[in-house]
Amino acid sequence: MLDIIIVEDNKEIGKLLSDFLRKENYVVSVASTGEKALELFEKYGAKLLILDIMLPDMDGFAVCSKIRKNSNTHILIASARTAKEDKLKGLNLGADDYIEKPYDIDILLAKIKGIFKRKYAVDELVEGNIRLNAVNNTMYVGGQQVDCTMKEFELLKLLMENKGVTMKKEYLFSNIWGSDSESELQTLTVHIKWLREKIEKNPKKPEHIITEWGVGYRFE
Repeated sequence: MLDIIIVEDNKEIGKLLSDFLRKENYVVSVASTGEKALELFEKYGAKLLILDIMLPDMDGFAVCSKIRKNSNTHILIASARTAKEDKLKGLNLGADDYIEKPYDIDILLAKIKGIFKRKYAVDELVEGNIRLNAVNNTMYVGGQQVDCTMKEFELLKLLMENKGVTMKKEYLFSNIWGSDSESELQTLTVHIKWLREKIEKNPKKPEHIITEWGVGYRFE
């Protein structure tokens, strides 16, 4: 699952916001149309939508309505339409919040952090001798802290959260690096190798991160 889908037809705004959010370690994808947003959401899911109203195909109100029919994911409307009627319409369609453009990026980031802290915070994941602390993004193996990159941490966390489920390579890549990332799928393979070297007794015969050939990986 993606952390955030930004639905924004202004490419400059979309890129600026996604860059800020990725620096805060969120997994982000950007959709420039309502249709693309719905496709991304159906394929990957998301914990938060930052949704513009004025889009080139279906408007943000229609996107909000369609998503709210089947999901309780958090929807934050960010729009230059500031009329009371627009705000009420968005909230009545199921949006959780409405912020006016132009917004202060620090205020928006604070709102987003608050949303994730209230709705999605999980302090620790523990499986066997592996422990992940999601507060300070640290990894422990056998009680000893092990150095890891943010991407390694996010990848292992995603696998552990879906213990026993084989996750497709494309899904893992999109969640960790973003569907619009310029990195290549081989990056995932390299990070799996690095993780095995850190958590497995014998990285060549892994007991935790298992390969399903032709499909992807699962955590046991």
